[in-house]
Amino acid sequence: MSIADHVAVITIDRPHVRNAVDKHTAEAIASALDEVDANTDIRACVLTGGGSVFSAGMDLKAFTESGERPVTEKRGGFGIVERPSAKPMIAAVEGKALGGGFEMVLACDLVVAGESAQFGLPEVKRGLVAAAGGVLRLPRRVSRAVALDMLFTGDPITAGRAAELGLVNYVVADGQAVESARALAMRIASNAPLAIRAVKEIADAVPDWSSADAFARQRPITDAVRSSADAAEGARAFVEKRPAVWSNR
Repeated sequence: MSIADHVAVITIDRPHVRNAVDKHTAEAIASALDEVDANTDIRACVLTGGGSVFSAGMDLKAFTESGERPVTEKRGGFGIVERPSAKPMIAAVEGKALGGGFEMVLACDLVVAGESAQFGLPEVKRGLVAAAGGVLRLPRRVSRAVALDMLFTGDPITAGRAAELGLVNYVVADGQAVESARALAMRIASNAPLAIRAVKEIADAVPDWSSADAFARQRPITDAVRSSADAAEGARAFVEKRPAVWSNR
């Protein structure tokens, strides 16, 4: 993991196996996310794959040889799918993000993809179910019919189609996904960290809230931000026509 300008970049660097994730790699991803959440200097995170592929998902050869699945106790499959970072996460995708690779993408908040990128959940072609978040998250990100089309057929879609469906935020030239994702992360990191984390917390929780109590449920979160030192600093900076200096308090 590298850190610069309040942005962490986590790279799955196993190009010899198309960045497939084994138990050791899952633990490393989970450990990196622990650091992202604990380090107050980090305000946003980029997840990417080394080389020309994002990730082929689970390392089936490693599983066959050792019987170990890439599941961590704290963060679940691939070290991310059950508990992503509390801070904004951007997937920077070059090449294929299939199976568990796509499920890692779905665990992120935003996606920047090279124009040749592909996304898919081919588990049904192997007699399996996309149980690392694919079946759970995809119907929340696109319409049920579109999600089931992808889940039933197992066929991949292009970056352009993913953008049309709202799965991808930005399609960029091949080779530019990480640079573009870092630029996006820096734009996010320039804003108040407490406010950004509150936005993510509410956005993640709101599907489980009823419309009748949603405002009441969000109030403790937004009140804490409103009474923070950073909220006061944001107002002062606006009045004084200068960039805000965030204290994360």
